[in-house]
Amino acid sequence: MNILTKFSIGQYVEGNRSWLRIVDSRLKIIAVLIFLITPVWAGPFWRLSLVICLIFLTFVSLLPSRIWWRSLVFLLGLSLLIGFLSLIAYSDIQSLDSSLRDPNELNLILESHKKWNILEIPYKNIGFIPFGPLNLSRKALELGIKTSTLIFTVIHSVNLMLLTTSQEDIVWALSWFMNPLRKVGLPIDKWLFQLLLALRFIPLVQEEFQNIIKSVSVRSINLRSLGFKKSINVLLSMIERLFLNIFLRIDQGADSLLSKNYISTKAYRYKSSDKKNSLTLIFNLLSICFILMAIFLRKQYGAL
Repeated sequence: MNILTKFSIGQYVEGNRSWLRIVDSRLKIIAVLIFLITPVWAGPFWRLSLVICLIFLTFVSLLPSRIWWRSLVFLLGLSLLIGFLSLIAYSDIQSLDSSLRDPNELNLILESHKKWNILEIPYKNIGFIPFGPLNLSRKALELGIKTSTLIFTVIHSVNLMLLTTSQEDIVWALSWFMNPLRKVGLPIDKWLFQLLLALRFIPLVQEEFQNIIKSVSVRSINLRSLGFKKSINVLLSMIERLFLNIFLRIDQGADSLLSKNYISTKAYRYKSSDKKNSLTLIFNLLSICFILMAIFLRKQYGAL
């Protein structure tokens, strides 16, 4: 399977079918910051609303489904798995009926604890597997929602921006926001040039990972016949080879840059030269309205 084409996570995909492509890159960065910052000290209702909003934006973005549906399903599965593990890990495994103290001394504590629990499962035998007792509290449910929604919003919001925005436009937008720092004497252009190299390096890392997977599949290694220790050695050698190939790519890229006599790191030259029209203006105004509405709704309904 070609990972670069099947899972286009963090890659810019050429095309003109999505209205997200014509939105100003500065507005897209502000929108992404809303998805990254507003969940802080927010309640479960706001976090779930952000997830629903992201999924809705993905479906109405007019992006080809082959670009985003695999990564969306993978992120949803990963988020639900981590949220479920957080929910189970934070839940109370001990039963309320098996207390070491006299229950008459703890009536008030037990009553408040029962009100705090959302679900209480007693000890059961499902076939030959013992299950329970398990007490699902509100804090455990909130922790599960917090972890799952945070992973999904952080990864998918950034992925949507990277899918529809070229690396040069992102660097130029960041330079526009960081322009006042130039007056202080900070090397903003050098930092953004390093960021541009890092963004362009993402497909190379994915390509090396894909090459390692293909090399292992071609050799048809049977991990069951190797045993546990030898399987771990094979896995560690794969990871070592992956990092060696990545460092080799970095070395080659550094040599190609040093071979040039002059490298311009000015961020203003990355500005896109696309012509602005009425459609672009309309979507930019709608994006501004979305940003203002999100800030207002977060202030009104997003608190804990």
